[in-house]
Amino acid sequence: MNDDTFVPRRSAPPETAVIGVVVPVPEPWAQLLVDWRAKVGDPQANVVPPHVTLLPPTEVACTERTMISAHLAQVARSHAPFDMHLSGTGTFTPVSDVVFVAVARGIGNCELIANDVRRGPLARSLAFPYHPHVTVAHDVTGDMLELAYSGLADLSAEFHVAHFTEYEQTPSGAWAVAREYPLTGPPSSSAH
Repeated sequence: MNDDTFVPRRSAPPETAVIGVVVPVPEPWAQLLVDWRAKVGDPQANVVPPHVTLLPPTEVACTERTMISAHLAQVARSHAPFDMHLSGTGTFTPVSDVVFVAVARGIGNCELIANDVRRGPLARSLAFPYHPHVTVAHDVTGDMLELAYSGLADLSAEFHVAHFTEYEQTPSGAWAVAREYPLTGPPSSSAH
């Protein structure tokens, strides 16, 4: 018998990580949206915090994380804080069975930041045209999609966005905050 048979093996550190960049939805609306996702049976309800995506889940090399952090910090320094208004619901049906809360104010800000995030070390194409929104039902039955659509139709949430957040997916599939990037750029009159 070989002596190393009983030596526990160390797992090698992962070579890649899956990250996403988002504008988080603050309380009290975040918990309300989590509760609605759970109510309609969405499997992501307690795994994915409510957010507006700036960079969808993207696999990156762990060796590039420092460069990615520097890139995201530069993007944040280029954009000013802004006000966001979430209002009402929408759906991507029939293209995708998703119900979302619509971004009524802050669309242009999100588009500009998302375009800058998806440059340099995070350059990537998107499967669908960029459309800022907050998903509230996905991978659920048609009647549950309708319940989310009608149940949140009157939602109105206004808040100030002073940072965006980089999340990393954990081995369990949940998302954990990796870093927040304060928006410190000069005010712009071009993003409404």
